[in-house]
Amino acid sequence: MKLRILLADDHEIVRRGLCSLLQKREGWEVCGEASDGREALEMAKQLKPDVVIVDIGMPYLNGLDTTRQLLQHDPNFKVIVLTITDSDQVIREALDAGARGFVLKSDAARDLVSAVDALQSKRMFFTPRVNDLVLAGFLEKGHAISRSEPPNLPTLTVREREVTQLLAEGKSSKEVASLLNLSTKTVETHRSNIMRKLSLHSIRDLVVYAIKNNIIQIQMPPQLRGTPPETTVA
Repeated sequence: MKLRILLADDHEIVRRGLCSLLQKREGWEVCGEASDGREALEMAKQLKPDVVIVDIGMPYLNGLDTTRQLLQHDPNFKVIVLTITDSDQVIREALDAGARGFVLKSDAARDLVSAVDALQSKRMFFTPRVNDLVLAGFLEKGHAISRSEPPNLPTLTVREREVTQLLAEGKSSKEVASLLNLSTKTVETHRSNIMRKLSLHSIRDLVVYAIKNNIIQIQMPPQLRGTPPETTVA
């Protein structure tokens, strides 16, 4: 029986490369490809793959929330998270979301096959940096990687996180309503509740919150990495 893998990444060229890499392994097949988190959720529920590989920075539903919802639907899903960064916060949130593998995109050619192998053998797989953090004892007490605790912000519901991502991506309330199969009035209510909960005053504030909390990610061209991006929000 073949090992069935679902791959979710919003960049087609990346998916092609990863598919080619994975399908070189005898007995493995990529049974589905998704270009956003919502599509990944639906495909996973239908196809029931052995392993799900999700990019963190996907539109409509990011990889962390996709992972959370997958495991809420079925705790037996085995998820590998792909990310462009191994910051402490991203690592902590990936682990808390339930990911069993954590692979940097820059290392995917070297590590992704090993990660799938590990999950197939009922083991976990993390990059050397994550392993170093584990060995250093920073994951004790609920994956508290950083010695300085993050701000004690109110917790958003699953639906509120979905609405937050879509609004931060620039969708109008009407567009969010259509994507989530809600009424525009309901979306506006969620929006008001989110802004009140987080003490935010504008969409710009919401975008900053979404970036800081890995609900959306900004990926800079390689030549610009290391310099702070300029973000303009209307």
